[in-house]
Amino acid sequence: MKIVKPDEGEILDIELEKDFLEKNRKLAAENRKALDQFGITAIDVMGSIGSGKTSLIGLLASLLKKRYRIAVVAGDLTTTIDAERITRLGIEVVQVNTGKECHLDANLIKKALSSLPLKDLDLVFIENVGNLICPAEFPLGAHKRVVIVSVTEGPWMVKKHPYIFHSANVAVINKIDLAEIMGVDPSRLVDDIKSINSSVKTILTSCREEKGLKEVAQAIGFQV
Repeated sequence: MKIVKPDEGEILDIELEKDFLEKNRKLAAENRKALDQFGITAIDVMGSIGSGKTSLIGLLASLLKKRYRIAVVAGDLTTTIDAERITRLGIEVVQVNTGKECHLDANLIKKALSSLPLKDLDLVFIENVGNLICPAEFPLGAHKRVVIVSVTEGPWMVKKHPYIFHSANVAVINKIDLAEIMGVDPSRLVDDIKSINSSVKTILTSCREEKGLKEVAQAIGFQV
């Protein structure tokens, strides 16, 4: 089998330049400073389309909203479908449409935060665009990063997308109620994640059966 890789410096300018990434990091630091000023914890939730990001955020928000003041920033290419689902829970939502971009960036989050009543919030969930590649390169200023994968994505999802787990604080393996049907062993996915980042907290969940939610809430620093 032949494997083709680019030589050093051969990547075309479709790849992001270092100065652009550095600008994003500076804006992310500004976002963190603004959040800290108001005592807000922000959670960047990343995962593929269909992994269960919206379901998990909605269930966590419902679980925590009696004790904490919560808002959600919903990232998507063009639609408001996910935002509308969260709005029906009585949670304030800001929709961010990225157009063709496959990730949120710190500048978009800065704009989203400016439209939220920060003095009245304790917790902001940021639902990133459904992608396991691009968001890894773009810190947003969040305090923790959660990566969700589901057993319906197959047994090799983690190994095929290792980089997003490098900066993750919490990894959620979702839809475990379908593991047997899909022929996927969740414990193998846990091992794959730990081989990439041994310090990440890994939790098995089923949003449909509402399993593992309290453990996720605790992992991001909130008590039910």
